[in-house]
Amino acid sequence: MSYKGYLGCHSKVSKEDQEFYDLKNKAADYYRSNGVPEKIEGVLNEMFFQKPNDIYGYLANYFTRFSCTPVISKITGREVYDGRGLTAIQANVHCIIRDEEKMVCSAVMGGLYDSLSEGIAESRETVCNSDQQQLSVTTALNWIREHLSPMLQGFNPTDQTNLDKLLSDFFMARYLEDKKRCETEQEENKSETVSEAPAQAPPAPASNKDKKGGDKGKKGNSTEKPLPPAEPPVPRLPGAIAVGVVSLAVAKTATRLIGAPLYTHITSIRVQQASNKIYLPMPMITILSCGKNSLGKLNLLDEVILLPTSSQRVRQVIGLSLELHREMRRILNGSGCKAGPVGISEEGSLQVGFERPEQALDLVTEACANLKLPLGSDLRLAINCAAQCLMDYSRGRYEVMSGCHKSPDELVDLYEGLIHKYPSITALIDPFRKEDVEQWERLASVIGQSCCLIADEGSNPCPQWGDAKPLPQGVTRVIFRHHGDMTISELIRRFADKSDTETILAAGSAETGDTSIVDLAVGLGSFFLKMGGLRGGERMDKYNRLMAIEQELEQEGILGAREINLVKPAAVTS
Repeated sequence: MSYKGYLGCHSKVSKEDQEFYDLKNKAADYYRSNGVPEKIEGVLNEMFFQKPNDIYGYLANYFTRFSCTPVISKITGREVYDGRGLTAIQANVHCIIRDEEKMVCSAVMGGLYDSLSEGIAESRETVCNSDQQQLSVTTALNWIREHLSPMLQGFNPTDQTNLDKLLSDFFMARYLEDKKRCETEQEENKSETVSEAPAQAPPAPASNKDKKGGDKGKKGNSTEKPLPPAEPPVPRLPGAIAVGVVSLAVAKTATRLIGAPLYTHITSIRVQQASNKIYLPMPMITILSCGKNSLGKLNLLDEVILLPTSSQRVRQVIGLSLELHREMRRILNGSGCKAGPVGISEEGSLQVGFERPEQALDLVTEACANLKLPLGSDLRLAINCAAQCLMDYSRGRYEVMSGCHKSPDELVDLYEGLIHKYPSITALIDPFRKEDVEQWERLASVIGQSCCLIADEGSNPCPQWGDAKPLPQGVTRVIFRHHGDMTISELIRRFADKSDTETILAAGSAETGDTSIVDLAVGLGSFFLKMGGLRGGERMDKYNRLMAIEQELEQEGILGAREINLVKPAAVTS
């Protein structure tokens, strides 16, 4: 525009006209510097020839390609409840997308103490752990609001590795602060105890009778082999769950922005694959529970798990498990079956009160025979013994049945007898405490050719708390869990460290509606996925997600097949 449009002969330029003229020039320079006129001209010409039905949708899609990369604007958190009514945490990731702030994705995780409340409900320990979990969730919400949200503002959510490093560094700083505070408090308490303790006279020399009695007692104790003490509980820093849930929420946000499934995103972070094949973990489905929480005398069989082979599809395995559940129900309702109360466990499986392990295994065998299911070939059994929950430390023995205690050596013989009688058992999970190293080795040498030993690393502290404890000799598989204090990058690294061991990923005992555990298992290349039984909406959502991924991979022609050897030589260690 020129001044001619505003000026007459011998007229002067008004201040308003000059300001308007300068403003238009600035606008033109602004649009030209960003290439707007060329882009508008190009899309208008292109759209004229294509004549789309949705003109404005076409324009929106065209200009979206030129928009800035979405970045995190803030992260919010709120308290929710899991499937058992315990407190959990939900993290929401907000991003600036096309110059607007939007809540893109969220993730939910149970508290750090969800697996510690096993046992009798309303017990003092359960109440204590519930209080600790509430403290953990409350602290996590404060961390997200005051620290993590400002720290991650402006960060690209697709840069998972660098983002997780920020989270890990923040976590370690908080851990070291807490550790230093605890050490200071211990030193202060120790000093106060010493200063307040009354002076004591030196002990009188023992008489010959006392010495003789003391020696006699010492001799008597030396005849018994001492029980290895239990490992101290894993330290849990309140609020640490914020690290895991934010890391997961950001990973889910990245997949939403790039338009790809979460398992594809995890796979791309984990390895640079030469092949485009993706392998599906086989589901380990709990079909029976006869552990300490059941109303029968039997404690040893915490879970009886159906272990399929790689030749079967997920939908087929789930269908077989549902048929088996119904047939076992029918047998239990019959007049000839002697069983205690029947119900559904918190893990979603059939819970029966039996007195002996043979009763439970006979029930499964009979039901499979009635349905003509190939138990022992295409279908195997795994037994989760959960032995760490059965130790009676006052006796130094495992209470395998109410009133029936077995020493660690006697338990080896019991397992050997069961596997000889029921050869379809091809895996034992946590048959001993991890402290009973000799018994792990002995059992592996006895049954290692026909049955593998699996250890649950749930009780091992993650490397952020220190070096992970080695697993016992004879372990051929490891169960991992995505703890709340573990980033996605840390979980990937831990899986990579176990390359010589077939890995299993397990869902936590605190069930939520978040199905991310399934995508994580697929993306990590886990051989098996343990999610409990086929009851409960939150749990079935995960099984449905696994079937959906299987269908997607089949349709795209990238579903890989791999042979999984159920038993490895006992020499393989963690």
